[in-house]
Amino acid sequence: MNILSLDIQFQAWHVWKYLPLFLVIGLLYNYQLYKKLLIVKLLASPKWRSSLLLHASTTKFLIKTFVFMLGLFFLFITFLQPAWGKRDEIVAQEGRDLLIALDVSKSMLAQDRNPNRLEFAKTKIKKLVKTLECERVGLIIFAGSTIVLCPLTSDYKSFFMFLDQIDEQTISSGTTALDQAILKSIKIFEDMGSKKNKLLTIFTDGEDFSSNLAGVKAKAVDLGLTIFTIGLGTQEGAPIPLYDDHGNSLGHQKDDKGTVVISRLNEGILRALARETGGNYLLAQESDEDIRSLLQQLQQFEKEGIEDKKFSNLIERYAYFAAVSCVCFALEWLV
Repeated sequence: MNILSLDIQFQAWHVWKYLPLFLVIGLLYNYQLYKKLLIVKLLASPKWRSSLLLHASTTKFLIKTFVFMLGLFFLFITFLQPAWGKRDEIVAQEGRDLLIALDVSKSMLAQDRNPNRLEFAKTKIKKLVKTLECERVGLIIFAGSTIVLCPLTSDYKSFFMFLDQIDEQTISSGTTALDQAILKSIKIFEDMGSKKNKLLTIFTDGEDFSSNLAGVKAKAVDLGLTIFTIGLGTQEGAPIPLYDDHGNSLGHQKDDKGTVVISRLNEGILRALARETGGNYLLAQESDEDIRSLLQQLQQFEKEGIEDKKFSNLIERYAYFAAVSCVCFALEWLV
């Protein structure tokens, strides 16, 4: 809240609900003084009052009332925590850099996860990111090719904005190439220079048509890239739905013989990939146990400086109002 040109802001605005309490205190105080004035009038006439009752003058009561009410007013302002002026502070942040790669191939539309693998993965990613503290996260989407949808950032709102843009229209018509997603992650960390920890989490159903996955895994190991894989789908699998450009259903994907294709979770390749790069494989579950487990494992990696942030904080000034309030109450007591 701005007050004229002073730009005063009250940081405890909720204290306004206690204003009636302060008004009652003020009314009770004034009622007490009023009763004293009535007693003074009964004890002595105006002619003899100043000589007989030296400390009971009307002027004195008026001064006490004014000083007390002024002190009460400044006390109320103190509780509102007024602040104005800004002070810049630079805070060094520590955390981990985590790249999240999301499979956007056609098989991710299979509905053996509710409502489908893609949306299920997006929900899991949101839960993961919301539990992170000070970590920078980046978003990669991949199928046959790979795109960095969101560079590493600690602005989670921006990250979620990019994540929410992924839907059926984003789905690639190409096949899945895990090696391309890993290569893109390697390139990102190489460009960053020396990093203690390089973390990549891949959300995929494990279907893979990579041309050189073994060679890419070896390169990831040499770089020190730790890969966690999250398996989406079931062993039983589900057909892959097809949609037109307007999101209308076109049935299900079929092979050359006209048989509906069933997409199944390939855990073997995901377990091997995680194991060989020092990470771990987790099966995406309906409960949040998978996310809790992943978070615990990520937290075992050492934090390091990621960026310095500049914050502009308002300077609290309530002490001035508290001092004036104390002076007023002291004067009221002395008068």
